Amino acid sequence: MSYDAIIKNGRWFDGTGARSQTRNLGIRDGRVAAVSVDPLDEADCPQVLDAAGKWVMPGMVDIHTHYDVEVILSPGLKESVRHGVTSIFLGSCSLSAVHAGPSDAGDLFGRVEAIPRKHVVDTLTESKTWTSAHEYVEAIEALPLGPNVASFIGHSDIRTAQMGLDRSTRKDVKPTPAELDAMAAKLEEALDAGFIGMSSQELLFDKLDGEVCRSRTLPSTYSTRQERRRLTAILRRRGRALQAGPDVGRPQSMVALALSSVGLFRRPLKVSLLSAADVKAIPAVAHVFPAMARVVNGLRGNFRWQHLPVPFEVYSDGIDLPVFEEFGSGAAALDLSNQLEARSALLADEAYRRRFRKDYDKKYGPRVWHRDFFDAEIVECPDDSVIGKTFGQVGVERGGVHPVDAFLDLVVEYGTKVRWRTTISNHRPEVLNKFASDPGVQLGFSDAGAHLRNMAFYNFGLRLLRRVRDAEQAGTPFMSTEQAVHRLTGELADWYGLDAGHLREGDRADVVVLDPEHLDASLDAYAECPVPEYDGLSRMVNRNDDAVTAVFVGGECVVRDGRPTPVLGTKRTGRFLRAG
Repeated sequence: MSYDAIIKNGRWFDGTGARSQTRNLGIRDGRVAAVSVDPLDEADCPQVLDAAGKWVMPGMVDIHTHYDVEVILSPGLKESVRHGVTSIFLGSCSLSAVHAGPSDAGDLFGRVEAIPRKHVVDTLTESKTWTSAHEYVEAIEALPLGPNVASFIGHSDIRTAQMGLDRSTRKDVKPTPAELDAMAAKLEEALDAGFIGMSSQELLFDKLDGEVCRSRTLPSTYSTRQERRRLTAILRRRGRALQAGPDVGRPQSMVALALSSVGLFRRPLKVSLLSAADVKAIPAVAHVFPAMARVVNGLRGNFRWQHLPVPFEVYSDGIDLPVFEEFGSGAAALDLSNQLEARSALLADEAYRRRFRKDYDKKYGPRVWHRDFFDAEIVECPDDSVIGKTFGQVGVERGGVHPVDAFLDLVVEYGTKVRWRTTISNHRPEVLNKFASDPGVQLGFSDAGAHLRNMAFYNFGLRLLRRVRDAEQAGTPFMSTEQAVHRLTGELADWYGLDAGHLREGDRADVVVLDPEHLDASLDAYAECPVPEYDGLSRMVNRNDDAVTAVFVGGECVVRDGRPTPVLGTKRTGRFLRAG
């Protein structure tokens, strides 16, 4: 029997959590044709990879991305695939590119996900040929996909398409019965097309871009209780998932969304909630997430938290960082992102600064950002004397200037040329380890494709595997490597009902070959790379090419020695993964 590719002598993980073993894998017609203890016949096999000393595992699943526009422009999605991700989810946070028109989609994605609005509008204007979820799937499958793609349908997407962006973002406007029927029909049609469920959002600091409804919150935040019940009833009946983001300012929204999963006297609803994090601003909240999952699932729920299993380090050019949306003075500045002169004047205004200082000094209550400019390091600035210092230190050196004024002074003078960084959450390794091994937590939430200048977590899976391996070698394991691989692959695919995440005979040949000796400090290195499709915008990326020996999607080698092969993005290797 001949094979299209053979991967031999590697430490094989099947994605189920079973014990890893040295095996030889034969790939034929996009599937795993053999998993053998004995050597396979290499005659006439065009590609034989010796994986001695390497890990051979299923491709990882990224359950939270915002590649909805980028997949159309650059379907190889190289930044994720080169780090071992072979299946990605679109349509997160109530946003999808299925129904809303180009201009409305630009307003939905532009500010919330920091994807340049112009490119959202232009891409959909030039490329959108679909008017339904079925046609969207056909259009995606016609692309030379690199990884496999699955998708949620966005609640804000279908609400905007049915009610119009203006009406869908007014508190005094409720959907008519006919509009509610149409939204339900759009959801049913998406599930018929194989979508994994619906994403929604209740977070009130996600704001719209554009001019029509600028700075209003996302359409899904205006939905009525009747509307939410109607749509989630469909998901419950069909066994599909609700991905949702609660409003951090209203803890009751988190409780209500979690309890919607409860299955007493009814079918459980799959709920994946954003997000379990060890928040610096509220360290005690880390205990809430696992406890809430245990309670809800103890009531026959099917509830999970999404979690980024690495420190949540963010960068900002000046004041262009979404966390500023969570308080009034910060949102006022971001509202003027398209009027830079007016924004500069606002930041210099003393009355505005008093507001900002008041917001900054408010340390209590639900929030995401720790609001500590002594924990915000300047990494780039035309004034070399401040590089490597925090804004708080700069204020002290300037005669005891308030940290807010030190920050605003530099932003007024240098604008986006002041680049700085801070870690918002997931800073305590012991808490990260508890989350990573908790059954009520799903590992994902990379936000790949969004916030291009703010963060880069494309290699989150590699960084988790490094932490697991380091703990094993130190004699302080918190989970086995087999469990970690399972959590990044088969566990996710199984929960969402997708054909992915496993590496047994008959499974799709989506394979990652890793060199564990290079799961090292290179995974934390800072890197940038321009995005040609976004006029060369330089985005944050990850570069640790020595760690990834090879990636196969559908049996085709798309990455070798950490770098994309000519196949990636030119030949269709991935496919649209249909739930169920």
